[in-house]
Amino acid sequence: MAVAPNSPHARDIASFMHPFTNLAEHEKTGPLILEEGDGIYVKDTEGKSYIEGLAGLWCTSLGFNNERLVQAAATQMRKLPYYHSFFARSNLPAINLAEKLLALAPVPMSKVWFANSGSEANDHMVKFVWYHNNALGRPEKKKIIARLGGYHGIAVSSGSLTGMPLMHQGFDLPIRNILHTGNPHYYHHGEEGETEEDFATRRAAELEQMILDEGPETVAAFIAEPVLGAQGAVPPPATYFEKVQAVLKKYDVLMVADEVICGFHRTGNTFGCQTYGIEPDIMVVAKQLSSAYMPISAVILNEKVYGPIRDFSDENGILATGFTYSGHPVAAAVANETLKIYDEMDIGGHVREISPIAAERLAKLADHPLVGEARGVGLIGAVELVKDKETKENFDPDVAMFCADACRAHGLLLRPCAGVSIAYCPPLIITADQLNEMFNRLEGALDDTFAHVRENGLMES
Repeated sequence: MAVAPNSPHARDIASFMHPFTNLAEHEKTGPLILEEGDGIYVKDTEGKSYIEGLAGLWCTSLGFNNERLVQAAATQMRKLPYYHSFFARSNLPAINLAEKLLALAPVPMSKVWFANSGSEANDHMVKFVWYHNNALGRPEKKKIIARLGGYHGIAVSSGSLTGMPLMHQGFDLPIRNILHTGNPHYYHHGEEGETEEDFATRRAAELEQMILDEGPETVAAFIAEPVLGAQGAVPPPATYFEKVQAVLKKYDVLMVADEVICGFHRTGNTFGCQTYGIEPDIMVVAKQLSSAYMPISAVILNEKVYGPIRDFSDENGILATGFTYSGHPVAAAVANETLKIYDEMDIGGHVREISPIAAERLAKLADHPLVGEARGVGLIGAVELVKDKETKENFDPDVAMFCADACRAHGLLLRPCAGVSIAYCPPLIITADQLNEMFNRLEGALDDTFAHVRENGLMES
């Protein structure tokens, strides 16, 4: 039986199912229900159209009505709608996709393991790191260091890696062997008179001291997003990854790149690793891998990591892990077609061509009285809302929520991040005119929010 969009039951279902939602509040108001999509636009059940300025959840890179992806799914469903990858079995779409990912990788990699979401992939990254060290006879080398402000998923171990206390409260997270080092956001955590390069040096030194304090023989891996996503699209400070990777190599700590948001041209390169000079031992991808038309993710391992896993699984008789839907042929077929479209469109070239527009519009927004920092790279960025530009004091989260609602009123769907920033991450197919229109609508919402905070005494004149 269909549920009416405005019924109390629909509100209850949507509220409970939707993460990062104040359940009590949304049981009163109900969700925004979308039912159509066309390019960068989506339309709600009332017929109102919006620019989807966050590509859904940083993921719908090719927009909301790509017929080729629909046909790729339908064709594969008719041919082989499902098969598993257990017991030495596979399917051609998954094999072809694995080969494509290895060919695209920014550094030589060995094997690809498929899952269905970034959370699942990062959960299995943890398992592979632990298994790898057991294989090498290092059962004590199990600690994984993530960063405060980082986001790596919402399952038990991936949620533990996520460096946001709100994701831990009430869930008994983080679990044992997950640690967090300093937040790399220079705007808030750089000290007075400290350059970005000095800040990066300090953060790398803090990471090294943590490894020494814990004991290098106990620290297995370090995980980082090239650009912090849920923290509010925060690029790294200059020289940060160069200095961090020098520490990791010194103590034989694996570098894990979480490319779930940045992967597949978001920063102007195929991977964020290329944008920031990261040489990963393990890479995790999802989201834009299939333009989000089908759930699929992957853990990509180099031979240094994979070789001992292979040998140890031979000793154990089996590598006893996997999901029913790992390497699902329909999801893999859609991902293959997605990568083919990226190549044919030269989507990376398109991002590099129009991203200067985003940079120019961001620079203009930096002068807005509400904006403390306007930041971004490629087609991902954010504006951070502050009461005082000098002290960098943020508003309470209600102001960012008001701004997001104001964006919605202007026909733009964006996301408040960490309670203080408004992030954008549009479909990669966005045109120059559409990108300017997106920023026009954001600017209008910022003006509305400025009027709101002035009228309500939330900001000094």
